[in-house]
Amino acid sequence: MFVFGNFLAGLAQVLDLALNLYFWVILARAVLSWVNPDPYNPIVRFLHRATDPVLYWVRRRLPTTFGGIDLAPMVVIVVIFFLRSFLVRSLLDLAARLH
Repeated sequence: MFVFGNFLAGLAQVLDLALNLYFWVILARAVLSWVNPDPYNPIVRFLHRATDPVLYWVRRRLPTTFGGIDLAPMVVIVVIFFLRSFLVRSLLDLAARLH
């Protein structure tokens, strides 16, 4: 059973890393929305391609625009924090019990 516990611990750490990286990508996208970036810049294009599916999904389901301010990135950041505190921690606790 310790092998499955180690697998869950590794999965939790990889998930935590992925969520942390996506947090920074969302944050960079939000900061870039305050300026007028070059749409042909490869970094800007990557940020848009990496975040558009999630932000579009949130915008379709929730009214996230208030007074011209798009709050979809904030909603995604809150969900990321929730997943990191609930899902990752739960996986790590389960892995610790299986050792």
